[in-house]
Amino acid sequence: MRRIRPTLAVASIAAVLALAATGCGPSEDNAGGEPSAPASLPADGKITIPDDLKDRLKERGIDLDNWKNGEWKNWDRDKWLREAQDFVNPIIEDLWDPDRMRDAEKPPEQPVDNDISGDEGVTDPAPAPVDAQAVAAPYRTSTAEAGKVFFDGPQGSMVCSATVVKDPARPGKSNMVWTAGHCVHAGKSGGWYRNIAFVPSYNDGAKETAELEKAPKEEIAPYGVWWGDWAQTSDQWISQGAATGGQGAAYDYAVIHVTPEKGSTGKSLEETVGSALPVDFGAPAVPKIQSMTATGYPAAPPYDGQKMFQCADKPGRLSLKAEEPTMYRIGCTMTGGSSGGGWVAQGRDGKPALVSNTSIGPVTAGWLAGPRLGKEAEGIYKAVSDKFAGQ
Repeated sequence: MRRIRPTLAVASIAAVLALAATGCGPSEDNAGGEPSAPASLPADGKITIPDDLKDRLKERGIDLDNWKNGEWKNWDRDKWLREAQDFVNPIIEDLWDPDRMRDAEKPPEQPVDNDISGDEGVTDPAPAPVDAQAVAAPYRTSTAEAGKVFFDGPQGSMVCSATVVKDPARPGKSNMVWTAGHCVHAGKSGGWYRNIAFVPSYNDGAKETAELEKAPKEEIAPYGVWWGDWAQTSDQWISQGAATGGQGAAYDYAVIHVTPEKGSTGKSLEETVGSALPVDFGAPAVPKIQSMTATGYPAAPPYDGQKMFQCADKPGRLSLKAEEPTMYRIGCTMTGGSSGGGWVAQGRDGKPALVSNTSIGPVTAGWLAGPRLGKEAEGIYKAVSDKFAGQ
């Protein structure tokens, strides 16, 4: 989760596509034109980069032939590209091995002060802290849709949390994952993160860190590693999002479409883990919600990012700007690393549904806040679903 301080910002209302390994939207030489064709997904699941995109990237100093050999580590300002059409995330097999996953403990944010005075709109009193509870192992029996996101940024390897969600175009066969926008893109200060991968039921047996050092990959990643081959977040996050202050927080969500690292097995992510949550874009207002449960892998002290935790609380309201959607807020002691983790409540049909995700919280880790999912979030969700509907 990102820490919050008084600096606030106004967000716009458009949405933009972020493509893993291909381009979408107008480029400099195709302003206003049709989106580029997506990267093909052959039977072995490996991502193929279209030749025209390779040429454009080479013009910017990125040679994809060298990408897998370490060029992705180059974070020169000119090469940390913000343009959606230049976001690349080709699979690098075994990059996320057990040691690298275990050592990736840095959340994509910096702690700051707790003062959020000056907020406008409807804000309820800060909730009392709720102690996060460890999820009983094995995770796959109770929270199989939850997992951990790994990615690389200029400061090193980082972590977030995420949730497998249903795909309306592929009932029972979803490859879609819900997380926070700041887990895929740095916001106004940078560009897209790299080597984005999702590991469902990470450390399924809830082993201690010392035990994980000797554990086989099958125990750490029981369902394998799933690489993002497409990602989308809001334009509000891209243009206004920041690691501190709450800028863009009301629109801090993202959807990642994934493919298995080791190639297609004929089963989708949902079929593999046996679970996916519906997303409710018309969740009740705060007074009508009795309880929300947030799930995540907190990585900042006193946690180490290796185990799954949950907090359940009746939500309150947090308004950062009157013109932006009011956010949900619950008491919770989870820290950074829980960012992007799903918030579950009773949906309109009476069944559990994802209604938000962890976005921000204070330096003292007494509460968490997540965005209200409305039309902008639904647009992102449907766009990713539609893009892969025929595959």
